[in-house]
Amino acid sequence: MSQKEYDLEPRWYVVHTYSGYENKVKTDLEKTIKNRELQEFFFDIIVPMEEQIEIKDGKRKTNLKKVFPGYVLIKMIVTEQTWYIVRNTRGVTGFVGSGTDPIPLTESEIKKMGFDVQSINIDYEVNDQVKVINGPFENFIGTVTEINKEKHKVKVLVSMFGRETPVELDFAEVEKSN
Repeated sequence: MSQKEYDLEPRWYVVHTYSGYENKVKTDLEKTIKNRELQEFFFDIIVPMEEQIEIKDGKRKTNLKKVFPGYVLIKMIVTEQTWYIVRNTRGVTGFVGSGTDPIPLTESEIKKMGFDVQSINIDYEVNDQVKVINGPFENFIGTVTEINKEKHKVKVLVSMFGRETPVELDFAEVEKSN
């Protein structure tokens, strides 16, 4: 990587991997980041998946299929060290870019990929009280029971008709209740 000023803004990069190694690369990289305490440089690692419904022998089966086989998306700050760590993770063949310099995805490329990879920083945790701010449950107050960061979903127990009912909502549909 050429010596230059680093962009300290986290950006999305695409890493090419051996086919079938995508999830292993994600897990190994997460371990390395934790062991080397580099969490402030890495924000998200995604192997984009989509549900595929298959009907076989009259039975409906849902499979998760990789959207981009052989690729992993990483939101990170590129420095000499972070570049080296990603580059040398087993199964990684390199960053997608020109030569040795990784090139971040543009906003329009991210949108074109059909999924919004804007990481949403949520200020609530499991057992927190939240208020639903839009959708059919608007103004309901509930308790967070589960947070799914990959899917940007949160499960909330809301009181409806005198009983607690679990509802799955998008991160953007709830806010921490004061």
